[in-house]
Formats: sequence, structure tokens, C-alpha cells
Amino acid sequence: MDELKVFTGNAHPALAKSVCDYMGIPLGKCEVFKFSNDNIFVRIMENVRSRDVFVIQPLSSPVNENLVELLIMLDALKRASAGRITAVVPYYAYGRTDKKDQPRVPITARLIADLLTTAGANRLLSMDFHAAQIQGFFNIPVDELTALPLLTDYFRNKNLKDLVVVATDIGISKRARDAAERLKAPLAIMEKRRVDNAGHTETLNVIGDVQGKVALTVDDEIDTAGSMVNTVTALLGRGATEVYACCTHPVFSGPAIQRISASPVKEVIVTDSLPLPAAKKLDKITVLSIAPLLGEAMHRIHTGQSVGAMFAEQQA
Repeated sequence: MDELKVFTGNAHPALAKSVCDYMGIPLGKCEVFKFSNDNIFVRIMENVRSRDVFVIQPLSSPVNENLVELLIMLDALKRASAGRITAVVPYYAYGRTDKKDQPRVPITARLIADLLTTAGANRLLSMDFHAAQIQGFFNIPVDELTALPLLTDYFRNKNLKDLVVVATDIGISKRARDAAERLKAPLAIMEKRRVDNAGHTETLNVIGDVQGKVALTVDDEIDTAGSMVNTVTALLGRGATEVYACCTHPVFSGPAIQRISASPVKEVIVTDSLPLPAAKKLDKITVLSIAPLLGEAMHRIHTGQSVGAMFAEQQA
């Protein structure tokens, strides 16, 4: 592993440190800071010539600052003659803007892909995209990991009786169906529609039987938690005895923490794909680490092994 180097910006250094601890290697040394004029400066403090380099940087808040940090780090590594540069972006921001669903709007998810590639990324490693087609926006290899086995194993160990898995909307139904199969539970689907560009949604109907059951909602991310709270309320109104929620990416923006705290949801299980400040940690929020998952995938990429086989082995 002495040819492998891992670096990180300021987005989530704790995750990068955990990944390096899993792999048994030190975190690469670099300087990433802002000058007084708000310009970002990067200096790689180690020799990376011809090395296999990974940069861990989720596009967390402040999204645009962390994105530019990542782009500048990739450029610095490219100009330092790194052999191969893999951008490890556990949370891919702008993933919701993946198509033109209104007149005169951008496809920002594609723009981010172009920026990463132009800056110097030879490969992307990410987790649970908001939309599957984002993989196709890249002209470089993309490995998309999923936290689904991690989340479902947590609930399997809880041995919940009369469990039903609930997709928070039709778009997430395939992922929810996979979770239901892993938990050997039936599937229900929330029917909702987005009413504006500010993230407000309207819950219309529950497709499936949740009466007298313990419901587990599955989503890729929780942003303001408005949809989650509406879903929990609707499920309890349809006769669910209690409701758990899980997602990969805890964005938790705006009033999310206040809404989760006040809601009747039993427990919210998330991963550390994004940093969770102390002020946002509630007793009912459980955080599972993706460091072993990322570390194993990075090791397999470095040694030329199959990344997809990781999940086949988990299902075996």
C-alpha cells in the first residue's frame, strides 16, 4: 500500500481519518486554507509522482466552497504528476438537478461531472446518487457504492416484528424494494408530489398495507426533513404502530433537526457520509460509519479487484 496516498480537504476530515485507520495508512499531508481575500490555496506536502491518489471530499455545506476546494486539490495533484487521481465524493451535491424538468433550467449534476473531470479526476467513487443516470454524466470510470447493506443489517439486528419497508416516493422504490428483500419484509410506497422549487412536498396516498405494522422509511437523503415528517404522520394515520426512518446522507438543513426532534419518528438511522455537528446530534439519530466500506472499495480499486464483488459477497 506504500504507493497509495489519501488526502482530504476541510469538508469531512474525520471520515478521511477513519478510512485511513481502516486501511492502516497515514492520511496524506496537505495545506488547504483560504487567504484573506477568500481565495482558496492548496499545497500538497508529499511526493505523489506516479502514485495512486485518492481525495476524500463530500460536497457538504458550504457546498460551493467544498466543491472548489476539491477542484483545486485535483488540479494540484494533476500538476504534481500523480499517476491516477480518484475523487472520493461520498455525497454528490446538486444530484437533484439531473434533468431539464422545467424550461430554461440547467443540468447541474452534469456540470459538476465535467468540472471534476477537467480538474484532473481519473475516476469517481461515490455513494447512493440521488439519480442513477448521474453515473452516465461522466466519461471516466464511476463506482457507486450503496449504504443499503449497512442500514438493513442494523435493522435486522433489531429483530423488529411485523416490519414493512416504505419507499418515501416512487423514485426511491427500487432501492426500498431491495431493502425489503434483504429484510424479508413487504413493501409500501408513499405517493407524493413536489409543489415548488423550495423543497415543499404534498403527501397524497400510501400504496400498500401498513395497518398494525412497524414501518421503516427508506430514502437516499434527508434534507429539511419536511417530507420525512409528512411521511411519518401519514403512516401513523394509516395505522402503523411506530415508524423508523433511514437514509444514507444526513443533509439536515434549515429546520430539519427541530422537525425531527418534534416528530413522532422512533429513530432516524443515517451514515457519516456527511459530517454531523454536535448541535445536530439527537438521541433519536443514530450514525453508522461508512469508513470500512470506503476503505475496502479504495483498496480494491488500488489493487485491481472488483468493487461490485463486495456487495455480492454480502448477499451470499
